[in-house]
Amino acid sequence: MKRHWTLILLMALASASMAQDGTTVFPFLRLPHSAHATALGGENITTITDDLTLAFHNPALLSNVADKTLNLNFTSYIEGSKVASAAFSRQFGERSAWAASVQYMDYGEMTETDIDNNELGTLSAKDMAFMATYNYLLSEQWSGGVTAKFIHGSYAEYTSFAIGVDLGINYFHEENDFSASLTLKNLGGQVKTFDEEHEKLPLNMQVGFTKRLAHAPIRISATLDDLTHWESSYYNPEGKDISFSDLLFNHVILGVEIAPSDRFYLAAGYNFKRGNDLKAEGGSKWTGATIGGGLQMKRIKLGVAYANYHTAASSLVLNFSMGL
Repeated sequence: MKRHWTLILLMALASASMAQDGTTVFPFLRLPHSAHATALGGENITTITDDLTLAFHNPALLSNVADKTLNLNFTSYIEGSKVASAAFSRQFGERSAWAASVQYMDYGEMTETDIDNNELGTLSAKDMAFMATYNYLLSEQWSGGVTAKFIHGSYAEYTSFAIGVDLGINYFHEENDFSASLTLKNLGGQVKTFDEEHEKLPLNMQVGFTKRLAHAPIRISATLDDLTHWESSYYNPEGKDISFSDLLFNHVILGVEIAPSDRFYLAAGYNFKRGNDLKAEGGSKWTGATIGGGLQMKRIKLGVAYANYHTAASSLVLNFSMGL
């Protein structure tokens, strides 16, 4: 047990030492590709189920995925943008698993103009990340994982390359159906910049919990998100005084899931930061709400979720997984 808590402490210290305010590059890395996590508020690092898409959120959860799983995902984002991902996983011995995955975002074509606003044609912008995940069962209750990311961006004639790492650890008590996790995401930086300035990856530290109710097929989840940024993450265009409770809830994501069997679930969630940000931009107080569900057949799993990431458009996240 001592070595597990030592690992958690080292992860927390690494996050604290690297946490800095400011702009970041490749924000597409924070978009969810999992319908399950999207339905639970957009981020979830603790749900224990056979769902490869949850390993995008916490590599320690890969231990729950069946051998030889193929996964395809698509997200409808702001008009003109396309978001997609794919993954494949294999078990490796009795205690290990690995997965290879790719994330892709196409921002569409945009009109190129000069300083006098004369149209010169069109340009495109794309981001892509190639990832390799390794997971290991540390004990019957503890699992750890790491994901290496190789990230490339192409915006018109400008290109950039970065390397990042996600770390995750999960504790699961099966008898109590209680799960707790800690993740550090996007540790790393640019190897090649778009211009002369090096920008940071969107570093994110998360802590999460999921608990199934004792006498009902309901699981409650809470995720504390973006713990390396506090006041700077609160969207406050009017410059009002920010209370401690405002800052705290700006990092809270809540989710509830009804799963009467392993073959079906319905889920809903609320992301307080997204609700605050979009409300400040003219959206309603419900813009932080999410909803979704999933169906598992013999070899095929389907997932769908609805969320708002912009006041101008709603998003649908679609997942398809198949056992080979």
